Amino acid sequence: VSVPMLQEQGVQFVIVGHSERRQFYGESDACVAKRAKAVITAGLTAVVCIGETKDQFEAGETSKVVSTQLKGSLDGIAPEDCAKLVIAYEPVWAIGTGLAATPDIASAVHDEIRALLVSLYGANIAGTIPILYGGSTTPANIAELVSRENIDGALVGGSSLKPGVFWDLVKNGRTAKN
Repeated sequence: VSVPMLQEQGVQFVIVGHSERRQFYGESDACVAKRAKAVITAGLTAVVCIGETKDQFEAGETSKVVSTQLKGSLDGIAPEDCAKLVIAYEPVWAIGTGLAATPDIASAVHDEIRALLVSLYGANIAGTIPILYGGSTTPANIAELVSRENIDGALVGGSSLKPGVFWDLVKNGRTAKN
């Protein structure tokens, strides 16, 4: 799908680097950076996904993987482009599995992402870039997740396909953020 096609449909946000694209289509960090740049150049917001596999998580490689993916996926994204940038941390082992990172795990990774954004863009710009959590979010876990400092919201997958569940997730998440 091309950027002009998305624009024609009124799309405002474009997910790039989703784990399924990385896994099944071999999208590299360089490819994700190129796509993110094209999305931002077109005036749309790029939602850049990063996250580790179960094997990487169990091997204690989360920080290394997330750092490498984030740096590579943001290569060429200038500070002035960050107003059209969202980061989504989606641990691959938690997507659609019913397993979710504990709020402590998710919060620690989000804190690392924020620190890396500060090192890349400075505190003022980094503080404006939303960082979302995605990975088996539910009405039961959303409030505790988004109550954490650097978890700015959720990138919801399967729960968004069930209107009642999604509505409860939104209500619970809003209550926690306010």
